[in-house]
Amino acid sequence: MPETRTVPAPGGGAPPAVRDGGRWVGHWDPESRSFWEGGGRRTARRNLIWSVVVEHLGFTVWTLWSVVAVELSDRRFSADQLFWLVALPNLVGAVLRVPYTFAPARFGGRNWTVASTLLLLVPAVLLSAAVDDPDTPYWVFLLIAATAGLGGGNFASSMANITHFFPASRQGLALGLNAAGGNIGVSSVQLVLPLITGALGLAAAGLFWVPLILVSALGAFLRMDNLRAARADAGGARRAARDPQTWLVSLLYIGTFGSFIGYATALPLLVSLEFPGTGAASYVFLGALVGSCTRPLGGLLADRFGGARVTAWNFLAMAVAVLGALAALRSHHYPSFLLAFFLLFVTAGLGNGSTYRMIPAIFRARALRDVPGDDPAARRDALARGRRDGSAALGLTSAVGAAGGFLVNRAFGSSVAGTGDSGAALLAFAAFYGVCLALTWFCYLRRSFAVGRVPSLAAADV
Repeated sequence: MPETRTVPAPGGGAPPAVRDGGRWVGHWDPESRSFWEGGGRRTARRNLIWSVVVEHLGFTVWTLWSVVAVELSDRRFSADQLFWLVALPNLVGAVLRVPYTFAPARFGGRNWTVASTLLLLVPAVLLSAAVDDPDTPYWVFLLIAATAGLGGGNFASSMANITHFFPASRQGLALGLNAAGGNIGVSSVQLVLPLITGALGLAAAGLFWVPLILVSALGAFLRMDNLRAARADAGGARRAARDPQTWLVSLLYIGTFGSFIGYATALPLLVSLEFPGTGAASYVFLGALVGSCTRPLGGLLADRFGGARVTAWNFLAMAVAVLGALAALRSHHYPSFLLAFFLLFVTAGLGNGSTYRMIPAIFRARALRDVPGDDPAARRDALARGRRDGSAALGLTSAVGAAGGFLVNRAFGSSVAGTGDSGAALLAFAAFYGVCLALTWFCYLRRSFAVGRVPSLAAADV
């Protein structure tokens, strides 16, 4: 029999949860106000803090190659080859997000966080070994860049885990903060890594992160919890995969998160190619920073006004911003080019938070559609089922969205290789944002439309 002990509540109140051996919490009910105020909030916040720390490190390792590719330009690789090195971690990270989504439910959120953090040692050590040898062939760089995708997978497991800790009314902000903490890792690596490699050499690009990985894994081991209530059933994954809502929101998430991670990883190399010698590459870290900081604001605005409304306005602004970047490119005015991309990052960050907030709202509305209003037990069961299904959909959506980062980089690489600049790619992005805007309005803002037998999703505050 495992040891059983209670998690104490502040002020001597009733304990909100029962924890047995191995940091497994057996009872978790964040929708109960007394449970939440009696100590559940404190436990949720502690897990959120460490989730942010390790996810930040995952994004850092995932996007190392956005800086390393620029440093490798003196090895006579073509622009298209360099964009492949930046794009490949995005593709692998997108694929890994599918199994990573279900790993917390299978192994426990705390247990999987520790394991996935330690896996980051693989790309960090291999990167240093490769760049330290001037004769390393290109195909080896491709393989090692692919291992950086391990960091991209962390996002899905982290978000799928944290969503269980918070009540529905606070999920927008909680998920936004969790994601923003990870997203800022892109900005961190683009700011810090050039300083590290300038002082210590390119081999330090990987080794610098090793002690931080070990400390973060230890912190997660000591301070995080596993929730037995978060053990999703296989049916939730199957229902999410069959649901048209999952794939519709995934397409929108390509436009928001796919744009964020694609632009964040492509911009250092893109600016060095389009505006060589201007020093513009020194400021690109600001794009990922502002995009990361606006993500929780997107979740907060979605909690207030509805995710679909915020998402629709963002796609309109993104289309305008990308056309502004195209105009700046044609006039070869790099300050305007950077400003247009900073606007893209702001709106992509807002859209990340708002789109991601739509997912639990959609599955909550679906779960409650046939529940009588006077049956509290049935309502609790339906909310639990909706949370499990929504958690599965969150992971699948994050995987599809991350694939957008691969597509963005490949679009830039193909455009530069085929036409000499990135103009064709920018035009394609503007057209895609127009499609996403139309879908958001048609499927979520028109009161007369319902997808997948959920009546009036707009009225359900999606």
